[in-house]
Amino acid sequence: MRILLFLLDTVFFVLIAAALLRAWMNHLRIPMQPQPGRFAMAVTDWLVQPLRRVLPGAIAKGRIDGASVVAAVLLAMLHAAIWLLIANGGEWVGLAWVSLALRFFLRTLLQALMLLLFVYAVLSWVNPRAPAMGLLDRLAAPIVAPVRRVVPLVGGVDLSVLVVIVLLQIGLMLLG
Repeated sequence: MRILLFLLDTVFFVLIAAALLRAWMNHLRIPMQPQPGRFAMAVTDWLVQPLRRVLPGAIAKGRIDGASVVAAVLLAMLHAAIWLLIANGGEWVGLAWVSLALRFFLRTLLQALMLLLFVYAVLSWVNPRAPAMGLLDRLAAPIVAPVRRVVPLVGGVDLSVLVVIVLLQIGLMLLG
């Protein structure tokens, strides 16, 4: 059963993270043509496109891609419902799925941000001229910029990404 729950968590993590990445890239007005935008579109179009037709235009296609955010929330709710049914032997447990869905959504958001920042940090140290670095910088800069203004360079090294990763890890600890 633990293997099944792990696989369920993994599949839904990828789907929710892709929907959130799609929303973030749209918010930053980053073209979806390069990877990972094409991947995010490929795995979320089946849900985001119908939501765009159903949701009011201001929500679905506004500055924040509401259809992608709603897709991520719906996926988190579906994940929680399936997870509880599997974990409880098919018994429905009432509204516990709402709490679980919220926790999984927030955990996925924090873990996806940590993954983005980790890849960004490693690539900036190993190969700062890599073609993907421009995209990663555009995705990470709005998250790291407020901390960069506060945390000084230490020996010419920017520790702001590390500070944000530590803060995200604290957020994960608080989620439990």
